[in-house]
Amino acid sequence: MEERALLSVTVEDRVAVLRIANPPVNALSAALRAALRDAVAQAVADQGIQAIVLAASGRTFVAGADISEFGKPPISPSLPDVLVAMDECPKPLVAAISGAALGGGLELALGCDARVASSGVKLGLPEVKLGILPGAGGTQRLPRLIGAAAALEMAASGEPVTAETALSLGIVDEVVAGDPLPAALRRARALAEGGQRPQRLRDGRERLGPRDAFEAAAAKVLRRAPDNPAVASIVESVRSAYDLPFDEAMSQTRAMFLRLVQDDRSKALRHVFFAERAAQQPAGLSREVRGRAVSHVAVIGAGTMGGGIAMSFANAGIPVTLIEAEPEALERGLQRIAQNYATSVQRGSLAAEERDRRLARIGGGVGLENAAGADLVVEAVFEDLALKQKLFAQLDGIARPGAVLATNTSYLDVDAIAGATRRPDDVLGMHFFSPANVMKLLEVVRGAGTSPETLATAVELGRRLGKVPVVVGVCHGFVGNRMLARRTAQAERLLLEGALPEQVDAALVAFGFRMGPFAMADLAGLDIGWRIRKATGKTAPVADALCEAGRLGQKTGKGYYDYGGGGRQGVPDPAVRDLIEATSARLGIARRAIGQEEVTERLILPMIDEGARILEEGIAARPGDVDVVWLHGYNWPAWRGGPMYHGSRLGPAYVAQRLEAYAGQSGDPSLHPSAALRRLAREGRDFDALSGTAR
Repeated sequence: MEERALLSVTVEDRVAVLRIANPPVNALSAALRAALRDAVAQAVADQGIQAIVLAASGRTFVAGADISEFGKPPISPSLPDVLVAMDECPKPLVAAISGAALGGGLELALGCDARVASSGVKLGLPEVKLGILPGAGGTQRLPRLIGAAAALEMAASGEPVTAETALSLGIVDEVVAGDPLPAALRRARALAEGGQRPQRLRDGRERLGPRDAFEAAAAKVLRRAPDNPAVASIVESVRSAYDLPFDEAMSQTRAMFLRLVQDDRSKALRHVFFAERAAQQPAGLSREVRGRAVSHVAVIGAGTMGGGIAMSFANAGIPVTLIEAEPEALERGLQRIAQNYATSVQRGSLAAEERDRRLARIGGGVGLENAAGADLVVEAVFEDLALKQKLFAQLDGIARPGAVLATNTSYLDVDAIAGATRRPDDVLGMHFFSPANVMKLLEVVRGAGTSPETLATAVELGRRLGKVPVVVGVCHGFVGNRMLARRTAQAERLLLEGALPEQVDAALVAFGFRMGPFAMADLAGLDIGWRIRKATGKTAPVADALCEAGRLGQKTGKGYYDYGGGGRQGVPDPAVRDLIEATSARLGIARRAIGQEEVTERLILPMIDEGARILEEGIAARPGDVDVVWLHGYNWPAWRGGPMYHGSRLGPAYVAQRLEAYAGQSGDPSLHPSAALRRLAREGRDFDALSGTAR
């Protein structure tokens, strides 16, 4: 047996087994690529070897390229170089795939003559999520294996498929239970005994499928992701399989890959990748700390939010009890859940059998005593501090010792809620976003007394639910809603100074958001914010006037826009213009023409400034944590990287200077930059200088 640092080579009955060992995910580093190329060459030269099997140690075949090499000078051999050596190998090559074959790992497997996978394996080309395209043949070999349209969908979505789906598509040749190596060895020997020279996936244009089917698929994926530069390049690369010889198409693909690596939007997407990965390990929480076991959950409050939270647990296979104070409220909540699942079945996104399994996991109960046996209790009642404190004081005497008590509050003081119990170490915030069964963000709010085990429980559970958990500290609105409040205030102010709702919304959509603030407010219902303002003594002159006029958004057919046509697409309403102008006159504000650049900057830059305050106060530990909150909770365009990344691209000095100018122009003192932002601007430092440990 020949031992290598990253690769071991054994020979089993004239078959060379090349076993990759580059933990934790067997990333294709430069040293590993060189070892693979050399091992293939040595196996080719050894007359006693008839075939080669690629396998891997650990739980993963290969999870992709070594991303730390991005942006650095290329190191030979590249993965395409390794695959050229495999193409030229005259002996059969078989991949034994366990765990996952992603990105370069799948491309490596596609360079083989056959692929055997263990059941449950994930296979995919996720490069698009990093703003790049598969650069080592994924857009050439995969279309020649399963057809161009199907290959395009996999590469453009970046979503992996299971081994079983891969078998049905034709990506793998066999799926086995357990270790795939014995089956791969049998297949390698059978290919060698067949005596034919291997035909690799360089040829096979006849398997690309109809050109019109591919073009229809291309149009669909381009509409779905118009701002991701990698999607357009993936389409072009797959299309080249129809028009160019393999080597020319690969050369073109490689050139596109190198251009994408330098594209600003692609850089932003890579920032997102690393920020999401960093958020998975909360600052100040040791990797050795493990959360408590959660096998049953209670959710208090069967309204829209509570029902969505219950569905999130049921969808993840966790039994949940939905609790209400009155039988009628409980029944309404359970019926709403059943209807949500029925809608999914009707749309074809959920099988009826799976619907039934999920519904079976959701029970109901009247009275808090139904939370007695839960490992985790999530409170989702109305946003009233006194109400929540009373509820947690009651839960303190009902919930079993060691149960985690979580509040879903969007704004309120988690420490004040924990103070109503005798176990603040078991209390934290788990702020789900609406609809809770759909939105991926989970703000995990660490209170002053929250224990490391309680925090770890919530973070681990968030991942189990398929959420993106981000740990934040205690303050009004935490990270997301605190920053949103700055944007909302400026949107209102812009209306008073001269802008109209459609102008403000258009500016934010042009920036990359799916909806502007006023269209979103109409969708959510203007009465929600109105109720909160009245409870807190705050005002928003235009929004309040709309509510007083009975214009509550889509639910009443009129809000900032007119929805008289019955659809969800509102149209500008002259009555709203008149109301806004009258409000400006009543407040003595002279209206003026406001350009799109000012609208955009006055919506975005105050958020960046608030993010600087949040970082300085330790409410968020890292700029990337703030970005992840906005990416997954508020639909910030991923290709802009998040508000703090965008602020870094602009530069703190630019942000501070523009805010100061707008403060003087508008007379709005809230636009003056914070001390934190001014200090960064003065010292020429970036937002990373404010990073610390979230409290």
